[in-house]
Amino acid sequence: MPDRLKDKVAIVTGAGSIGEGWGNGKATAVLYAREGAKVLCADINPDAAQETADIIAGEGGAASIFAVDVTDSAQVKAMVDAACAEFGRLDILHNNVGIAEVGGPVDASEESWDRVHDVNLKSAFLTSKHAIPKMQEQGEGAIVNVSSIAGERWLNVPYISYATTKAAMTQMTRVIAGQYAPENIRCNAILPGLMQTPMVSHSLQGAYGDDDVDALWAAREEQVPLNRVGDAWDVAYAAVYLASDEARYVTGATLVVDGGITLGIG
Repeated sequence: MPDRLKDKVAIVTGAGSIGEGWGNGKATAVLYAREGAKVLCADINPDAAQETADIIAGEGGAASIFAVDVTDSAQVKAMVDAACAEFGRLDILHNNVGIAEVGGPVDASEESWDRVHDVNLKSAFLTSKHAIPKMQEQGEGAIVNVSSIAGERWLNVPYISYATTKAAMTQMTRVIAGQYAPENIRCNAILPGLMQTPMVSHSLQGAYGDDDVDALWAAREEQVPLNRVGDAWDVAYAAVYLASDEARYVTGATLVVDGGITLGIG
C-alpha cells in the first residue's frame, strides 16, 4: 500500500545515525518519506541529519533538517515552529532520541544518570509540550515514542538509567494518550528488543571494548526465539503503521518489536 502517509508532515528526532549504517531514526525518516510524508530530520548533529535528508531527496521525497538539542525547550520550540513554517502543519511527532550508558546504581555516576534522563525522557516531554498545541489546532495528530523492552524486564545488561527512562517513557505514552484522545491526538510506543544499530554498537563498545562486542552480539542472538537480532527497519515499519491512518483507532498501545524475547521462552 503506497502513500500511507501522503500529505502528512513528520518531525523525526534523532534522524541521523551515530555511525555507519541505519539507526532507528534514520530508517524511520526515510520510510516515512517513502510513504509520502514530508519530513523534518532533526538531530544534534546536522551532518548526520543532512545525510538522511539527502537520501530522502535522492529518492524524490521532501525533507529538511534542523539542528537541535532536544533537552533545550527553546530549541525544541524553534524546531516545531520551523516544521510548521516550512510544511504548513504537523501531523506526526516521532521521538527517537536515546542513549544508553552502562552502569548500575552503585557504579553509575550521578552525572550519567542525569544525562540519560535528560536525553531519553526530558526530550520527549519537551517535544510533546511544543508539538501537541499544533496538533490541537488541527484537530488531530500522532505521536510515536521509541521506548524499549528494557523498561519492562531485565536484559542482562546493567544500564539502570536507560531501563528506568524507557519504563517512564512507556507510561508517559499512556498518560498523553489518555489525556488527548478526546482531541483525536494519538500517542503510542514502540518497544524494540535487541536491535543491531549504530547507537547500540557504540554503547556496547564503550562498555565492553571491541574484542567482546562480536561475542556479545552472538550471545544476544541466542536469547531471541526468532534466532536473530532486529534492525532499524523493523522499528521503522512499526512506526509507519502507528503514524498512519491505519492505526486511527490505536492509542496508548505498546507495540513490542523484539523477536519474541518477552514471551519468556528464549
